[in-house]
Amino acid sequence: MEKGTVAICFVHQAIAGLRARGLPPEPVLRAAGIAPALLEAPQARVSADSYSALWLEVARVLDDEFFGQDSRRMKCGSFTMLCHAVAGSQTLGQGLERVARFFGLLLDDIGVRLERPSAAAGAAALVLTTPSARRPGVFAQETLLIMLHGLMSWLARRRVPIQQASFAYPEPDYSAEYRVMYSRRLAFGEPSTALWFDAAWLAHPVRHDERSLKVFLRAAPHNLVVKYSDRAGIVARIRRLLRQSRPEAWPTFEQLAQDMHLSASSLRRRLMDEGATYQQLKDELRRDLAIEALSHSTQPIVAIAAELGFAEPGAFHRAFRRWTGSRPGAYRAVPAP
Repeated sequence: MEKGTVAICFVHQAIAGLRARGLPPEPVLRAAGIAPALLEAPQARVSADSYSALWLEVARVLDDEFFGQDSRRMKCGSFTMLCHAVAGSQTLGQGLERVARFFGLLLDDIGVRLERPSAAAGAAALVLTTPSARRPGVFAQETLLIMLHGLMSWLARRRVPIQQASFAYPEPDYSAEYRVMYSRRLAFGEPSTALWFDAAWLAHPVRHDERSLKVFLRAAPHNLVVKYSDRAGIVARIRRLLRQSRPEAWPTFEQLAQDMHLSASSLRRRLMDEGATYQQLKDELRRDLAIEALSHSTQPIVAIAAELGFAEPGAFHRAFRRWTGSRPGAYRAVPAP
């Protein structure tokens, strides 16, 4: 399973339903392995494993797999039944039609429709709808999009590339997360929120059985959070390459360009097109590796610092605070729930 981290803003939104019902979020955060103190650090991130555990824990407490964001609860077990309902589809198009109908039964304030192009070629779209007078919030739309893209990619047995993601709200300050999750082409302030993809995928055959369904459900929601993120761009390719070796063995920029059969200027230009630099990618990967180790191992901080290529622990502490706004020990300060 791929690893990754999730911005703390999504944690704030995930626990908003608890707070709205007068429930303290701290026990739920601790059960998910997230230190409540991280909520005070705007730059903080949590591991994808921790965020997935938080999703499950909030769902358990609220009996709502949609974080309490809709007038109607999406009761625990709803997502499993949805997957059973669509697994027998013949094509991806048929599966997405069933997904849309099923969400219409589960939720009142937000829905989805499959928009097919008028011609055989062109772009199809999963368009979010607002069937009630109560307009869904941004996080409700984000959550449904994550579910939809995960479902369509699972049905297709591979990531369905998103040509463009459009959003019916202003650009948030964390929009860089969307580029990883969906597409490098984003549009904000649009009439509706939608994911656009090549219509040829609608005819893609669906081949799932009870075994593949169980494998998918066993990994949910972690596979929805990270597995189907954008892997085609140059940034994703470099991250995969760097993950294959220890930080001290990471190539120089010139060596990296050579390994990727590109000139240094071409690689620099392609990184700029995706809003990144090589140093930024190395820092972000070190950050993610550090968060994973701090959150899910008992490895001493000194050893983690050394593994990440820091000559002395003080340099690691300073870098980690710069990346996340928190000290490394904050990720270990999670008392048992």
